[in-house]
Amino acid sequence: MNYKDYIAIVPDWPKKGIQFKDITPLMDNGKVFKSAIDEIVAFAREKNVDLVVGPEARGFIVGCPVAYALGVGFAPVRKEGKLPREVIRVEYGLEYGKDTLTMHKDAIKPGQRVLIIDDLLATGGTMGASIKLVEQLGGIVVGLAFLVELTYLNGREKLKGYDVLTLMQY
Repeated sequence: MNYKDYIAIVPDWPKKGIQFKDITPLMDNGKVFKSAIDEIVAFAREKNVDLVVGPEARGFIVGCPVAYALGVGFAPVRKEGKLPREVIRVEYGLEYGKDTLTMHKDAIKPGQRVLIIDDLLATGGTMGASIKLVEQLGGIVVGLAFLVELTYLNGREKLKGYDVLTLMQY
């Protein structure tokens, strides 16, 4: 299936010069969304995944149905101050400044095979921080999955050594 047919390109959003890739038309179409999720599930099955992890918020949208289809749990990665129990944190660089991602300290058992899912691979910063959180807790990152990859931002370079699945590239 050509998933790009279901991505809306929004010029100059959120700022001038950006060509935003809007995944909501893909999600609005049940048949297409199911097909995309099924492709990620097939990738995850090959990896014998024990747990799915996804950064907020669109990582939840893609990751939760994958976890459900696999019959495994889902652990969220959230920004500072959003998780109610004891967390671990990783600070990472943004284009202008820094941000912090957190995960519950008991979200992963050592040795669990983890698939991390997000909607978009851009610079790799969020995914790199998510990997660090999983590995700090003793999880084994067996794969990374994305709906969209912006190849011109070279995010995959930061993810060397990890098995990466993307369903479409720009």
